[in-house]
Amino acid sequence: MRAAVITRAGGPEVLEIQDRPTPAPGAQEVLVRVRATALNRADLLQREGRYPVPAGAPADIPGLEFAGEVDALGSGASAWKRGERVFGITAGGAHAQYVVAHEGTLAPVPDSLSWEQAGAVPEVFITAHDALVTQAGLRAGERVLVHAVGSGVGLAAIQLARAYNAIPYGTARTADKIERAAEYGLEHGIVVGEDVEVIPAAVAEWTSGKGIDVTLDLVGGAYLDASVRASAPRGRVMLIGTIAGRSAPLSLGVMLHKRITLRGTVLRARSVDEKILVTRAFAADVVPLLARSSVRPTIDSVFELDRIGDAHARLASNATFGKVVITVP
Repeated sequence: MRAAVITRAGGPEVLEIQDRPTPAPGAQEVLVRVRATALNRADLLQREGRYPVPAGAPADIPGLEFAGEVDALGSGASAWKRGERVFGITAGGAHAQYVVAHEGTLAPVPDSLSWEQAGAVPEVFITAHDALVTQAGLRAGERVLVHAVGSGVGLAAIQLARAYNAIPYGTARTADKIERAAEYGLEHGIVVGEDVEVIPAAVAEWTSGKGIDVTLDLVGGAYLDASVRASAPRGRVMLIGTIAGRSAPLSLGVMLHKRITLRGTVLRARSVDEKILVTRAFAADVVPLLARSSVRPTIDSVFELDRIGDAHARLASNATFGKVVITVP
């Protein structure tokens, strides 16, 4: 099979398309012919040598999500038939023509989605649904704050918030991302530069001082403390990303007084059993929303696998709105 390979740590130029052996599915596993996949920040970090891959994942073939057709079944696998359209997440190796996955980590692709659209779905919608609904217990009428609202996860989160009759607010680095996110249901948003103090001030204005019930922090750094101070009593802050910094001061007195829950969450390092559970929840709750276009994937740009280096450069530019998708001929 053809695969995108990290030849050494470095910039996009270290990526090469090489021929590699097609993996064989093991017990309860499925071989998927990948038709589309997408980029995530972890792929960039892995290429740079700053993101060790989990045990069992290919060390030099990145890719955390995929959409394609079932090609072969391993022993004991019975949940799918050859030719069925599926998508899902994996610990690595999805930037290739074939990937192996446990049958329980796959969900059906709605007929209404193209391969490009399907490739833009798994990581962002599973992450957002797991954080908002499964872990934070989002309820109708609650107020949600999403940092980096123009990202793939951010756009999935505001759509899911609306689907659950919650009210989404957001932050971004540029005004155009706030304006475009309004098309996906964003109630209000604010541009954040170097001063994060604008966040609690804006939240106080938007909510008449009531604060935010659930925060999805995809940024980290100083945003985390601002999120705590902007929270409502018994607010839940979900930390998902750290692109603004991996450490931060916290207003502990505010956390105690408001009884705030702070939880960190990632998908890649979870066990297969845990990934099966999040995929089942996604298939039950989100796939029907995608099928009837109540929520939709957001595609920034599409590159063929041969242009994987250009795709990396596009995501690294921080100018993206939605997902960078890679098609796999």
